[in-house]
Amino acid sequence: MTMKLQNRSDYHHVALRFLLGMLSIWFILSFGCAILWRDWLDVHMPPIGHAPFGFWMAQQGSILGFVGLLIIYAIAMNRLDHRYLELKDREDAR
Repeated sequence: MTMKLQNRSDYHHVALRFLLGMLSIWFILSFGCAILWRDWLDVHMPPIGHAPFGFWMAQQGSILGFVGLLIIYAIAMNRLDHRYLELKDREDAR
């Protein structure tokens, strides 16, 4: 019984840690690139189309980054679920 609770606790710990990491990346991508570093990006990065890079990140890049993070999150959580489901199945077989 304690092993099952330990695996559940491990699962939630790993899932929460991954979620906090993804939220940190999202914050840096959306807030940092779109607001804090916009002027620096305009000067030091190549333009996309006819728009400066900082403006593009504020308008489109943050949204595309968010969609990319959603895809990464879905894949990673499916792998995590399968890994802990296999551990649970092994325990139930004992």
